[in-house]
Amino acid sequence: MSGDCVKLTTYFGERDRCDGRFLGDALLELYGRNGVPASVLLRATEGFGIKHRLHTQQLLTLSEDLPLVSVAIDARERIESLVPEVAEISTHGLITLERARFATAETDVPNDSQAKLTVYVARGQRAAQAAVGVLRGHGVSGATAILGIDGTRHGDRHRARFFGANLDVPVMVIAVGDNAPIRAALPELATAVDRPLMTLERIQVCKRDGQRLAVPPEVPDADTSGLALWQKLMIYSSARARHEGEPLHRALIRRLRAEGAAGATALRGFWGYHGDHEPHGDSFRSLRRRVPVVTVIVDTPANVRRWFAIVDELTDEAGLVTSEVVPALRATGPETEHGGLALAERWGGDA
Repeated sequence: MSGDCVKLTTYFGERDRCDGRFLGDALLELYGRNGVPASVLLRATEGFGIKHRLHTQQLLTLSEDLPLVSVAIDARERIESLVPEVAEISTHGLITLERARFATAETDVPNDSQAKLTVYVARGQRAAQAAVGVLRGHGVSGATAILGIDGTRHGDRHRARFFGANLDVPVMVIAVGDNAPIRAALPELATAVDRPLMTLERIQVCKRDGQRLAVPPEVPDADTSGLALWQKLMIYSSARARHEGEPLHRALIRRLRAEGAAGATALRGFWGYHGDHEPHGDSFRSLRRRVPVVTVIVDTPANVRRWFAIVDELTDEAGLVTSEVVPALRATGPETEHGGLALAERWGGDA
């Protein structure tokens, strides 16, 4: 596939329901029924949302309703046709729409900016590890593989089962870096991985291993027609990364919650790297997990400038930090709703 597309992302709770069914199952059934080429349901390890209730795997009493994240990618008209139903059944949580491009081996990627490349592959045959190896071999700044528990690949739905190899369950590999190495990696990815579906989004790399490279770009609160614009920060780190003795992603979540951020979600990967570090992840031989972790923050541009100051402080030694523009967002909670799901006009920092 090639051409422009839209990414529809939904953040919600594991126990959220719709008409007696779990919301996650309802969303993925919708995507499967409509033949969405790539979608994935991810279980977060920690986070909080608009209700500001912390949920974490660290404590049993707080792990009963872990955050879930669903991602669906398709052409703009297909995604926009699904948005009303997704909005209707997702009565609590956060929904975002972001612009992207489908990528192939021949995609022309400009030299003058940075990008996020997402590769959707199947769990079997170590496809994610192969993709991460290709990306690192071409000098891409970092890549993280996150295992899905449900999703669609090329329009067919594949759900993880408690008993079974789950070889077809989708995996999402997120890579960030300069455009040139990403462009160079595309042809090899197309041959090293079986039927990958790839998308490109424009980003700004702000920090790498404690070094500040840039700050999130100044984004207006709304476009010229009055539609709101939003920003997203993503922090790529390792479960071993620490800030004052506490895991970095956990320190970020707790500090942001204490300071009043609208929400933050930490997703644990199973394989990846950033910077010059060797790829690392789950290993039966390791007594301490070295898995990668991705922490996501979405808010207004004004608030993101506040949250970046906290992120900058806590990533003084480790982590890869990126910024992106989000052209549509709707957040709902108890007696609370703000934002909308009409895509704002393209802005200079948008994809």
